[in-house]
Amino acid sequence: MFEKVLVANRGEIAVRVMRACDDIGVDTVAVYSDADKHAGHVRYADEAYNVGPARAADSYLDHEGIIDAARQAGADAIHPGYGFLAENAEFAGKVEETEGVTWVGPSADSMRQLGEKTQARKTMRDADVPIVPGTTDPVESVEDVHEFGEEHGYPIAIKAEGGGGGRGMKIVRSEDEAAEQLESAEREGEAYFDNANVYLERYLENPRHIEVQILADHHGNVRHLGERDCSLQRRHQKVIEEGPSPALTDELREEIGRAARRGADSAGYYNAGTFEFLVEEDPEREPGELLGPETNFYFLEVNTRIQVEHTVTEELTGVDIVKWQLKVASDEELTFEQDDVELEGHAVEYRINAENAANDFAPATGGKLETYDPPGGIGVRVDDGLRQGDDLVTDYDSMVAKLIVHGSDREECLARSRRALAEYDIEGIPTIVPFHRLMLEDEAFVGGTHTTKYLDEDLDEERVAEAQEQWGTETESEDSSDDDVVERDFTVEVNGKRFEVNLEERGAAQLATTAAAENGGGERPEPAGGSDDGGETVVEGDGETVEAEMQGTILDVNVAEGDEVEPGDVLVVLEAMKMENDVVASHGGTVTQVAVAEDDSVDMGDVLVVID
Repeated sequence: MFEKVLVANRGEIAVRVMRACDDIGVDTVAVYSDADKHAGHVRYADEAYNVGPARAADSYLDHEGIIDAARQAGADAIHPGYGFLAENAEFAGKVEETEGVTWVGPSADSMRQLGEKTQARKTMRDADVPIVPGTTDPVESVEDVHEFGEEHGYPIAIKAEGGGGGRGMKIVRSEDEAAEQLESAEREGEAYFDNANVYLERYLENPRHIEVQILADHHGNVRHLGERDCSLQRRHQKVIEEGPSPALTDELREEIGRAARRGADSAGYYNAGTFEFLVEEDPEREPGELLGPETNFYFLEVNTRIQVEHTVTEELTGVDIVKWQLKVASDEELTFEQDDVELEGHAVEYRINAENAANDFAPATGGKLETYDPPGGIGVRVDDGLRQGDDLVTDYDSMVAKLIVHGSDREECLARSRRALAEYDIEGIPTIVPFHRLMLEDEAFVGGTHTTKYLDEDLDEERVAEAQEQWGTETESEDSSDDDVVERDFTVEVNGKRFEVNLEERGAAQLATTAAAENGGGERPEPAGGSDDGGETVVEGDGETVEAEMQGTILDVNVAEGDEVEPGDVLVVLEAMKMENDVVASHGGTVTQVAVAEDDSVDMGDVLVVID
């Protein structure tokens, strides 16, 4: 077994991996960006190294920086968690080539084979795993989309080879949309996965999203740990996951599990992974009815890493998946047979995102956890990296914690979930806890008849607003009675390694900011033309302003000064929370100012375009 593992991630998954390491006596190393210097995963680790500024590309995605931190710390393994570099075959290959450091995950070759969706489809087809009708080679031009539509009909899904979770996927509902959606999918694939290749699939209108957890070792042993139902999604992003699926018969469940094992074995896969499938739902199915073995199911993709929702399977099986990732990476053999795997009861995971569900799930732009009191009791698990008083870091993902509830059956699990969510006390930031409580009163979810389209197409938004009003918590900080207490944190880095000093003084004056000190304590000067770091954009054009509705990065600017636009025209493409968001014109007119450029970072309320 390893002596010291560097966790190349942040947040709750970094803490989750570190806890598994502690359980088997392995020391841990955290890496952190400037934005995360006080983060929970940094506090939890045995030692921590700064790897760069807040921007992920310069810190958590910096291949050499992460590997160099492992060398400095003397780590003999790197665990990537999920997200960031977890499915980056190039990075995995670099770690494999680093003397004395082991990659905790599948081989770089397997990641290339299964991470690129067209190659994965070929592999599954050869293993007799059903695949959705589509292409197995990258799309070369918009004419390819037209030809596919003529053969298979519309709608068509255009998917990025390196994509996942809906990122890099665009839906074409008619020939007229093909060119625009193809360009958008290619751009998103390049931006997120450094791979602009895309492929085509027939788009299934009413699917369920079923995934199978795989564990495999270096000795040829492949096990599946049952399935998870991830059908409750918003814009292809999972919100609630559960297992077993409330919609499948045991026969269909086992058939899908065998298909996943065949696929893993054919690909020579080892370590943890998830084989995802789409199952065609029967729109006439009533609650309590189940989908039998005659139901069509199709391979979707392989996630060559640990999943956010792996916790559901752990609660059902008692198997510590992260611990087995470490054991497999250190060349240990799986000690259980497929027949030993039994699913006990029912488990559900609720993603606790810092978002306002009543405001189109807009992510929080800041805040402090004035109150943080997670639930407890039998059958309740919380994975997080937070503590009361922490500032919310908004530079990355919006998920701050995960609530996992287990019961003897689905009915008990949902009842226990209602209790646990009611106990979850978070104040200072918005969360989607009210949304989760609404789902536990929702007929479709409770009946298990929901599909991946349910939240986007069928859920009444007024019900979400009512839930937020009924169960939402305060997001504004109360005046503190300790205003005369000044806490000063000093972080010293020596060769990139972190050392901290914390001082708390009562009755002390606040330290002057650098800018104020440089100007004799006076006001910070306004730069000529434009804005300072905390100021507002100078609006020079005449007309109405179009502002950013959330924090993000500008991916594309589609207009220039002098352009004529119509209502609904896309002005700017804004990336926020790993999703592309089209900023459209609400009225027609002439563009008199474009205040942003490609790759600019913007905050909520920043002016993007002015239209007269």
